[in-house]
Amino acid sequence: MATIRRQLVGGLIVVTLWISAAPAAPPGGEFRLSVVDEKTQQPLACRLHLTNARGLPQKAAKQPFLRDHFVFEGQVRLTLREGNYRFVAECGPEYHTRVGHFTVGRFASDRKTITMRRFVDMAGEGWWSGDMYVRRDPRDLQLLMRAEDLYVAQLVTWPHEKTRRLPQPAAGSPLVKFDNRRYYHPLAGRDARAGGGLCYYQLEEIPPQFARGARLDQEFPSSVEIASQLKQGGEVWVEADMAGCWDLPLWVAHDLIDSVRLADQRFGRDRFFEDTSGQRPRDAAIYGGGNGAGRWSEYVYYQLLNCGLRIPPTGGSGSGDVPNPLGHNRVYAFCGDYFSYPKWWEALRAGRVVVTNGPLLRPFVEGHPPGHVFRADPGAILRLNVELQLATKEKVEYLELIKNGELAKTVRLDEYVNRQGRLPTLDFKTSGWFLVRAVTEVAKTYRFATSGPFYVQFGSQPRCSRRAAEFFTGWVEQRAAQIEKMKDQEQREQILGYHRHASQYWQQRVETANAD
Repeated sequence: MATIRRQLVGGLIVVTLWISAAPAAPPGGEFRLSVVDEKTQQPLACRLHLTNARGLPQKAAKQPFLRDHFVFEGQVRLTLREGNYRFVAECGPEYHTRVGHFTVGRFASDRKTITMRRFVDMAGEGWWSGDMYVRRDPRDLQLLMRAEDLYVAQLVTWPHEKTRRLPQPAAGSPLVKFDNRRYYHPLAGRDARAGGGLCYYQLEEIPPQFARGARLDQEFPSSVEIASQLKQGGEVWVEADMAGCWDLPLWVAHDLIDSVRLADQRFGRDRFFEDTSGQRPRDAAIYGGGNGAGRWSEYVYYQLLNCGLRIPPTGGSGSGDVPNPLGHNRVYAFCGDYFSYPKWWEALRAGRVVVTNGPLLRPFVEGHPPGHVFRADPGAILRLNVELQLATKEKVEYLELIKNGELAKTVRLDEYVNRQGRLPTLDFKTSGWFLVRAVTEVAKTYRFATSGPFYVQFGSQPRCSRRAAEFFTGWVEQRAAQIEKMKDQEQREQILGYHRHASQYWQQRVETANAD
């Protein structure tokens, strides 16, 4: 039999199990673990990180496994060797984490239930979660989404061989709906080459350029050509899968980008997965390591906003390409009381989003979610009141208000509590933008949350910074110099044509800028 002791330590609930011998079990031990919601007592899908005394991950028979964790629905049967074990149980970011350990004796047999305590209900407050980059077996996806409390997932299946295992969707649409209000789309794709990665969503079929797992040359045909063709065919959504992609300013100049993945697949649960392919090198002295990579991505994204562009940020776990759990990096879209798949995309396009791989933010300014445009007449002063609800499992020391790419206000967490969720006011005399950011103290990766930007516009013109536009002008020139080295003259000239257009676009931004 087993005894159990629970202890709350910080944001973690520690569980200790002692399992004693029972004669009916095989050598080693058999243990049945059940997981339920503390309030409803209903079974929960759960992700379990289980390791033995040597720190080696343990699997459960017939349950989806990825590097250091497996997922199960409600109850799992574990057959284990004698010894000491440690586990971490999670049901997505909205439940407290359970941490515990147990010892299995020879012929041990028992069962136990762990209760999971929800500390925030994002969907109940109108915020619905999504993961923009998933590479898992589609046969496991429904279970994985339940375990991570995820409502929307984009399953990237081309140009990869996994398309052969896709489920048969309902007639007329590849979209898969289950549990009444969860969705995944199995025909998302990724074109990752020398200029970086573009992800495509909302497609009805695999594009002919990528049929049967076709692999394209690193530079030709241009990603601009392919993206332009696909966007002509309907409501195709195109996302830059990292902010530092070499061709980001090229894609933006050709009006191809619908979103930028700010919390990308490199940011892991307990580590940073370095990936420099297709990326403009960042200054390692300033932006080194996982924390620096996150800051660099934010800096690049802020320069887009400083150029007067209104592109929403997103998050994607890359689960399957990297060992992240599904939904580790995610985007919440504010849909209010009514949620549907089309409305989720509508909210994303409007920028009503929060991006996170840790803290859970629900910001409102004068009653409006992110993406709102506050308007005023020239000469006026616009004073804005920022309210924020915060829930987090990791320690957050500061909350930050970012205004036009610069740190405008810093609020210590104890001050935030004393102010009852009201952040300092922000004053604007000219057009600009701002957002709310929280960064944790996790050292090995970049654990953060950010709201989508709020916008301020005086008169008819958004803010456009000359320095930000010059930043991208130099970027395009560096990338064009790489294309100049292509050996095939015809291909080189065709691709350089796209870069000349981009150079003109950014130069025009420099010339028409209305801010330094």
